[in-house]
Amino acid sequence: MKISTKGRYALRFMLDLAIYSDGKYLPLKEISARQEISLKYLEQIVAQFSRLGFLDSVRGPQGGYRLARDPKDYTIGDILRCSEGSLAPVACLEHEVNTCPRQSSCGTLSFWVGFYKAIEDYVDSVTLADLVEEQRTKAANDFCI
Repeated sequence: MKISTKGRYALRFMLDLAIYSDGKYLPLKEISARQEISLKYLEQIVAQFSRLGFLDSVRGPQGGYRLARDPKDYTIGDILRCSEGSLAPVACLEHEVNTCPRQSSCGTLSFWVGFYKAIEDYVDSVTLADLVEEQRTKAANDFCI
């Protein structure tokens, strides 16, 4: 499984909102500059996240975007699924019901199920608040004498 550029940028975008918004609305142009992500690309990400209720937005000169919920209420799994779709490592696990005609005789299925569970467990155990804390710790350790 490989996370696409869209997934990586979506995670950086959401982390930026969690760190810098402080309850206020941030313009996309500001986030774009800080994260070095094109405005066009961010607009695509924002549309998807807004549609799913991840963001609040306000139009106008003081407008922008902010998280709809507290950072602790977003798992990395939520964010990646929003941007990537299914995180299943193989096609037969992408849907609730496995319709693969080989499932009853597949010697590798249990491996893929276990691998998928490990992925899901991990991405759902880390929150946006955890990444904010990690980022702040890194920033605090970045000093010169």
